[in-house]
Amino acid sequence: SAGLTEEQKEFQKVALDFASKEMAPHMAEWDEKEIFPVETMRKAAQLGFGGIYVKPDVGGSGLSRLDTSIIFEALSTGCTSTTAYMSIHNMCVWMIDTFGNEEQRRRFCPSLCSMERFASYCLTEPGSGSDAASLLTSAQRRGDTYVLNGSKAFISGGGDSDVYVVMCRTGGPGPKGISCLVLEKGTPGLSFGKKERKVGWNSQPTRAVIFEDCVVPVGNRLGAEGQGFGIAMKGLNGGRINIASCSLGAAHASVLLAQEHLTVRKQFGEPLANNQYLQFRLAEMATRLVAARLMVRNAARALQEGREDAVVLCSMAKLFATDECFEICNQALQMHGGYGYLKDYAVQQFVRDIRVHQILEGTNEVMRMIVARNLLQG
Repeated sequence: SAGLTEEQKEFQKVALDFASKEMAPHMAEWDEKEIFPVETMRKAAQLGFGGIYVKPDVGGSGLSRLDTSIIFEALSTGCTSTTAYMSIHNMCVWMIDTFGNEEQRRRFCPSLCSMERFASYCLTEPGSGSDAASLLTSAQRRGDTYVLNGSKAFISGGGDSDVYVVMCRTGGPGPKGISCLVLEKGTPGLSFGKKERKVGWNSQPTRAVIFEDCVVPVGNRLGAEGQGFGIAMKGLNGGRINIASCSLGAAHASVLLAQEHLTVRKQFGEPLANNQYLQFRLAEMATRLVAARLMVRNAARALQEGREDAVVLCSMAKLFATDECFEICNQALQMHGGYGYLKDYAVQQFVRDIRVHQILEGTNEVMRMIVARNLLQG
């Protein structure tokens, strides 16, 4: 909490308390039984965590990107998988709040901020992941409607959530031909693939989202035709900060678990905590965690202020934090020895849940491309 205002420390405390009481005791069960903890998330929404950086006039909390990062980091100490879904949901509501007209904001945002309804973000396709501008899902204009055909892959909440923010092609090839539509579950022609079996992130369902002659009113389009790719990328800048923050929470929890294990576990007649090698590794883990946290918070401030360097700082923070925090969690597992590989110990779940953070919201290879391009363009 160093460097935070009193108000931010209060947000952090509320989120940490919620994580320890409402999430951590159920984390292993949600993972094992693949439970989507709807009621727990609705309790979180009562604290204002369903639309953290959404404007208050439609039910949001109206907080800053830094406030949001602090909250997601704290919640992630209780269950990284559930918090990561909440971060995606928040990104979707922000996109509707920011790019929607007044009618759209008032129609969608209040029930999403309360988490009465849940949202999913639909960009990735079976054939276009990192190359998002090549997406093929088409939306053909017919009078006052669009007819959607295509499919999206790896959609968090897919099949269980109620609102889908979909990037689709309304024009020619490339990013300028992409628009953004909001679909509701139950729309004829909207269906879902099988529930994917994943290494981690098991408290949130992941499915393909399929459109077969799916008719959507033109009134469900966010912004103008051709603005979809820009909307998607602006959403992802914040999404990268959010997912990096979830990584910080997992790493923070893992450092504490390692610290406790080194204190209570004995080998060769003395606690592991007396071993200087392990002391040094623990010190390195804590140092890397603090460095990653500072990078994420710096990028969150830049994004909030609309600074010119915000995009590259968000990319750097996502790259650095997700890589470093995975290594921290993995090292914490190593310190547990054989116990770390047992599902009775939480550290292995943090390792499994955090691994995908290096892939989604733009792979870390794409983050390197963004940073390099920025440097070489001077």
